[in-house]
Amino acid sequence: MERIHYLLQQFTAKTLSQSEKDELLVLAENSTSLLSDEIVKMIIAEEANVVNVDEGKWNPVLNKILTIDKPTRSPKRILMNSLKWAAAAVVFIAFSLTAYLSLQKKKEHVFATDIAPGKNKAILTLADGRKISLSDAMKGDIAKEAGFSITKTADGQLVYNVAGSENVNDTRLNTISTPNGGEWKIQLPDGSTVWLNAASSVQYSLNIGTAKQRVVKLDGEAYFEVAKNAAHPFIVETDKQAVEVLGTHFNINSYKDEKVTKTTLLEGSVRVSHKSTNESEVLKPGEQSLVSVSGIAIKEVDVEEAIAWKKGYFMFNNERQESILRKVARWYNVEIEYADPAAKDVMYYGTVSRFEKISKVLTKFEQTGEVHFDIKGNKLIVHKE
Repeated sequence: MERIHYLLQQFTAKTLSQSEKDELLVLAENSTSLLSDEIVKMIIAEEANVVNVDEGKWNPVLNKILTIDKPTRSPKRILMNSLKWAAAAVVFIAFSLTAYLSLQKKKEHVFATDIAPGKNKAILTLADGRKISLSDAMKGDIAKEAGFSITKTADGQLVYNVAGSENVNDTRLNTISTPNGGEWKIQLPDGSTVWLNAASSVQYSLNIGTAKQRVVKLDGEAYFEVAKNAAHPFIVETDKQAVEVLGTHFNINSYKDEKVTKTTLLEGSVRVSHKSTNESEVLKPGEQSLVSVSGIAIKEVDVEEAIAWKKGYFMFNNERQESILRKVARWYNVEIEYADPAAKDVMYYGTVSRFEKISKVLTKFEQTGEVHFDIKGNKLIVHKE
């Protein structure tokens, strides 16, 4: 709702970017009830005398927009505000008509088979080589190792607790890995919390809480909330980079099938170092580094897009379908096959829940009229219209 409110405010202020216009159009097509609710709230906030609006239907809402009366204000102010809301009405009528015509032009595709979304699923590999399926383990203590008891909480989080007065100084490694279609939340022995996305792994030593440097190795994608400890810097290593922090919130995307490694900072400060070129850059909140073979690039980003997966949805901002479908493949554990390579270049804006069956996600893409999909077993076949 905050995002919808922001977009509507930008619209009324005439400061929408092109990508934001496209995003608002997608919302008009797919989330009309949420959009109309937010319009009503904005009108009521603007005009205290607007009451009894039927929030569930577009026509009464738009009629209210067009017929707002402001008897206590000057005629000039009345005219300006009436025109402002009339303009809003015209655009939203256009949005609704566009959505209606696009849906009428092509009937919704009914898929013969469907695939469920991913869920909490991971494997803990202990220092002695034992493997524990975290999704199958009962809540409570699931292992004891090097002075720690490892506990699975009621909400599925993995937590390390000091088991006694023993001084933990064990440099052996634990690894938590998620398959395609899996994710997991971990509290490391030093108190830092890690959210692990699908097809990812994080490796750390048992003495991470006492080591001079708290080193974690990441393959895939994870969101970190690092416990502050200035005397023991926290370092995340991937195949291309090292990220050093003291205490902060950030996301790293470092899948091997992606051309760049993305580090997005939400809070605090981090230093990103390129392993091959020896370059380093310090990120500020709201910035993202892109590490490639050629070096490090920095840009400002919408951090919500980077951590959308953690909040349970896919978010696309002028993103190529090829990139999007790599995310879909990891989460739904499917293979992607392009019947027409031109389908890779279709661009998308919008937001889709990660907890719908795959058919719901694909239907959203098909509503663009540019692509359609077939599901055959575990394979997703992409066609260009």
